Amino acid sequence: MSKLYAIGEALIDFIPHTKGVALKNVAAFDTQVGGAPANVASCVAKLGKQSALLTQLGQDAFGDLIVDTLNEVGVDTSYIKRTDEANTGLAFVSLTEDGERDFAFYRKPSADMLMDNVDVTFTSADMLHFCSVDLIPSPMRDTHVKVIHQMHNAGGTIVFDPNLRFPLWPSKKALKEAVLEFLPLAHIVKVSDEELEFLTGSSHVDSIQTLFNGYTEVVIYTEGKNGASIYTQDGCIARHPGYKVNVQDTTGAGDAFIGSVIYQLLGHNAVDYIKYHADSILSFSNKVGALTTTNKGAIQSLPTISMIEQLKEEQ
Repeated sequence: MSKLYAIGEALIDFIPHTKGVALKNVAAFDTQVGGAPANVASCVAKLGKQSALLTQLGQDAFGDLIVDTLNEVGVDTSYIKRTDEANTGLAFVSLTEDGERDFAFYRKPSADMLMDNVDVTFTSADMLHFCSVDLIPSPMRDTHVKVIHQMHNAGGTIVFDPNLRFPLWPSKKALKEAVLEFLPLAHIVKVSDEELEFLTGSSHVDSIQTLFNGYTEVVIYTEGKNGASIYTQDGCIARHPGYKVNVQDTTGAGDAFIGSVIYQLLGHNAVDYIKYHADSILSFSNKVGALTTTNKGAIQSLPTISMIEQLKEEQ
């Protein structure tokens, strides 16, 4: 049976009680399990397909909370390693009035960055998802290289969502170089409008074509509340304008979107399936992403299938 393997960070997001307050002035937070790979794996599991998280956590209470939360939503946690050499990563978040975010990270290093190997076997039906947060020079970056190589050898499908977090890198130049190095290793790339401009130097959608290198066959281009599009080397094959909802917190919305894309691709020839079902894939995934913003936090805000079906098309 096909399965998603998400590799990278799992951490604790500290979400403020009040929006519109600078991070330094936030008086109280709620703790939420997060980290893009953890969010993506949780989305796939909550929607009803198999997923596993490949990461490392500290031997601490926050690591325990992450494992418990992932188990509750059905993520396979058997590949998660624990260490006493570093603590579980933390991220403190402030929210603007419209739900956008500012982050302060505590991971110098965090336990995930020290993961130097993982014992896993893939099949051609499996998919691998990764982001750029754990591509910073570390043992975890080397583990990414090994795991990506393993998935290529198995004949599976690789999805890369850069998910840029500038404060975690010594320079924007180093981040850009790392992302551009790993982009050609993925069959499917998800990139936002802001990320496209950073990576290509242009905000024009024509620059999407410069991302088709190496293994890359599909680029999913997201524009936040304005929806998303799917591109192949032949150009745009589908576009969906998104859905209007009452936004509380955008944390994890992009992860829910790509997680729901992967959910729909599992069990199929992923690249061919997305090309022939692009419209329905975007419609479903935009529903999931939108609904995730209607509550605080990422994993606890992931919608159920029934909630997704209830969301009407905007006219």
